[in-house]
Amino acid sequence: MKLHAEALLFDNDGTLISSMESVNRCWTRWAGEYGITAEDFARVELHGRPAAEIAADLLPAHVLPEAVARIEHLEVEDVAGGVVALPGTLALLAQLPPERWAVVTSATRRLAEARLAEVGVLPKMMIAADDITRGKPDPEPFLLAARRLGVDPARCVVFEDAPAGLAAGRAAGMRTVALTTTHGLDELAADVVVPDLSAVSVQVTAAGVEITAGE
Repeated sequence: MKLHAEALLFDNDGTLISSMESVNRCWTRWAGEYGITAEDFARVELHGRPAAEIAADLLPAHVLPEAVARIEHLEVEDVAGGVVALPGTLALLAQLPPERWAVVTSATRRLAEARLAEVGVLPKMMIAADDITRGKPDPEPFLLAARRLGVDPARCVVFEDAPAGLAAGRAAGMRTVALTTTHGLDELAADVVVPDLSAVSVQVTAAGVEITAGE
């Protein structure tokens, strides 16, 4: 499928990189430190959600600031060896002018920058949890990215692996490309679905970016 865009907006974890090894290790340690049972922990969705929201599902309000700071510290300290670039990420980003793309992540800026730096990605534009009041599936993160890039939301294409992120992209009025890196095909509603970014190619033109995704 061919799409034309003026800007490409990428989720980070599960789209550009994988940090699942680090995430599982750090959150399991964190849950143990705060006395959270395995049963309670298993009921909470970790992927694609801000740490503050996850913690709020598990702990009383008075310990949240300390608990959120703790998980961020654990994850930032655990990037070495626990974060890898997903197939196609580095090759695709190398073809894009810096002003034509942004990372839109549910992680904090500090954590997202640490993870991306581990794989050698340094985006010019990033929207992180620190920048917004409502996370995905709310469209706020993607709309903010489009505004800061100076691009009409309708001229943006979102790349996401999580249902919440795809819902946010649709709600923002953007076209969506889903990656089956963390969720099954039946869970992903998008304009086009691909295995990973190695199935996406781009051609930069004066008017924007021509995207070929999938067959």
